[in-house]
Amino acid sequence: MPTPPRPDRLAPIARGKRAARAGILANAMLAVFKLVAGIVGNSYALVADAIESGADIAASTIVLGGLQVAGREPDERYPFGYGKAETLAGAVVAVMLFGAAIGIAIEAVREIRTPHHAPAWWTLAVLVIVMAIKVWLSRTVGTVGIEIGSTAVRTDAWHHLSDAITSAAAFVGILIAVVRGPGWEAADDWAALAASVVIAANAYLLLRPAVADLMDRAPEPEVLASIRSISGGVPGVLAIEKLAVRRVGLGYRAVVHVQADPDLPLREAHALGTTVSRALHERLPQVQSVIVHMEPYEEQAEVRARR
Repeated sequence: MPTPPRPDRLAPIARGKRAARAGILANAMLAVFKLVAGIVGNSYALVADAIESGADIAASTIVLGGLQVAGREPDERYPFGYGKAETLAGAVVAVMLFGAAIGIAIEAVREIRTPHHAPAWWTLAVLVIVMAIKVWLSRTVGTVGIEIGSTAVRTDAWHHLSDAITSAAAFVGILIAVVRGPGWEAADDWAALAASVVIAANAYLLLRPAVADLMDRAPEPEVLASIRSISGGVPGVLAIEKLAVRRVGLGYRAVVHVQADPDLPLREAHALGTTVSRALHERLPQVQSVIVHMEPYEEQAEVRARR
């Protein structure tokens, strides 16, 4: 007995879309700011930082698109909904991080091998401003991602943080180049190279959970335990034989095999299954839909389920 998605499921998606739009606007301004400062101030690390902000714009746009698609209602072509578009967007953004890291590394190596002037000292002030904005943006977007349970929004937050890391590395490199003087002109390029390694590592860490969700891996043990406890606590439920839960977009879809009195009339068994579904929706709002299979209680089956 399937249950339809919760009517309030669009509220988290709306919050995620607002966070993505804020990221697009902030990154557009920062990208121009850093690109001009990098060219005028002779700092490739700042130019690389601007490239990273450009990638952030594309990433936030993809996240926004993924959330837009995920908000669609199920239809005949996609009877289970479009929720995985959100997870797919997160995976795409993680791959983009890999691409940005590779591009920055290649260009940094080229700059290291090419003699050039040291960056201007005032580019340090630019980086301080950029770091402050990006850390704030990462924390704000990350909080929204955690609260609504969005893989894509959390990945977008990490993308903002990777930009802050690139800026921090650039700050260190430019500071060394300015303080040490001649012979240390390439310090900010080495900093950009180091930042590319950090960005690539973050991309890997972000890609893993996105791929896991796309492969329908079981959620955290705490989620499974909560669903099992709530289902098993409904009066009339004698055992939970099987439980299968997968993450879809911003929530979970669960299949619960409930065991009840074998002599229970069909109408009452159906009502009990509905009660289990309602209990899960009320106590775990992130559970978007539940399918309850009613089965006759068997003591041996209960022992197997506990094992």
